Amino acid sequence: MKEESEITIYADESCLGNQFQGSKRPGGAAGMLEYRYEGLLVRKDYWIYEPDTTNNRMALKSAIVGLGHIGELPRDVRFVSDSQYLIKGMTDWINSWKNRNWKRKSGQIENLSLWQDLDRIATNHQIDWKWVRGHDGHSQNEYVDHLATTAAKTETNSHGLVDSNYLNWTHK
Repeated sequence: MKEESEITIYADESCLGNQFQGSKRPGGAAGMLEYRYEGLLVRKDYWIYEPDTTNNRMALKSAIVGLGHIGELPRDVRFVSDSQYLIKGMTDWINSWKNRNWKRKSGQIENLSLWQDLDRIATNHQIDWKWVRGHDGHSQNEYVDHLATTAAKTETNSHGLVDSNYLNWTHK
């Protein structure tokens, strides 16, 4: 990944059991990186699992983990997610929060430490944050949704970037 500076990250999150009060809510966050290396399109996947979480926390984790995989060398990144919470947070809300010492007009910011982690990681890069409608036929978004949901159901982590199964998944 050292030679090319443009990277697209497709990311999604899952939280099972959000509808049940008081029960554990296992969650997954996942993504697929696409970039060119020596002229070839490369795809790498990642996913993580947490035993008790929320969709919003996992949306933030999908970005933190994905951007963490590309390192600190400045890159042009296109980050694609169906999480309006994540995309609006990074494009509309975060600068106001920072100008108010990490506070909202109405008080505390939910998931503050994750927002601060994401802000710190994102500062190294030129990021174009793009929202897509979830479950609407966008194949890369459907694929990373599959990865995130599978991570939550199977309680698994990829432990870093792994070769993507995207092409096989799209042909099934």
